[in-house]
Amino acid sequence: MAEQKYVSLQQDSGKINGNVEISHQVIEILLGIATNQVEGVYEMRGTISSRMDSLFGRINHGKGVDVSFNDNQISADVYVYLEYGVSIPKVSLEIQKSAIEQLEFMTDLDLSEINVHVVGLIAKKKTGEIERVTTDKKE
Repeated sequence: MAEQKYVSLQQDSGKINGNVEISHQVIEILLGIATNQVEGVYEMRGTISSRMDSLFGRINHGKGVDVSFNDNQISADVYVYLEYGVSIPKVSLEIQKSAIEQLEFMTDLDLSEINVHVVGLIAKKKTGEIERVTTDKKE
């Protein structure tokens, strides 16, 4: 079965003919930006490829987000590193709220579920160094 690459928006205006389709990558980017704007999120989980891209100044806003479509329902998995010392349940709930609001505002689409995966913590030392604490096998 082929993976769905676009989601179509319903047009209720009888005056305009045409179709609006949104790529799954655009949805991943929207959710990634919404997640990064939540206080307490240090960064999204990336791959070696996205880390190399960031070295060259290219930012992948969709990294750390996986979107799937099933029977006109959209679900998302978000993988984040949080700052050490924040309330994980509160930040996770805020990520869910922010992602749902932004996707609905920008696309009129509803998420059926959004799963937040905290894959690590980032602790800032007094010397300014960053300590990454993770058990994520993809890092």
